[in-house]
Amino acid sequence: FSPVPSLGATKDMGKMLGGDEEKDPDAAKKEEERQEALRQQEEERKAKYAKMEAEREVMRQGIRDKYGIKKKEEKEAEAQAALEANAEGSLTRPKKAVPPGCGDEEEEEEESILDTVIKYLPGPLQDMFKK
Repeated sequence: FSPVPSLGATKDMGKMLGGDEEKDPDAAKKEEERQEALRQQEEERKAKYAKMEAEREVMRQGIRDKYGIKKKEEKEAEAQAALEANAEGSLTRPKKAVPPGCGDEEEEEEESILDTVIKYLPGPLQDMFKK
């Protein structure tokens, strides 16, 4: 263990006890300049990336035009407009038409089935059903 120089120890002890610190007279000015330089660098970086993204978007739009592709937002807007146009004036879904062969005709079909069954029965049973 080597002894600590007494001069350095007392200087640090004075700071810890709340004594006056040696202040750089230009410290505040230097810090302000540093912050301003950082802000400026950040703005330059954002401008650079905004320009690059704008160039990319121009290229993307050229590709979309060439191949007839639409942006995701445009597709969603068109789909929404189509839904609104279809639903305009109606609060419910459209009613389905009754397919042919359904409805009142069922009773007639049952009668014809019954008639068909009666035809194949022996004579005395046919007479019972016809009465």
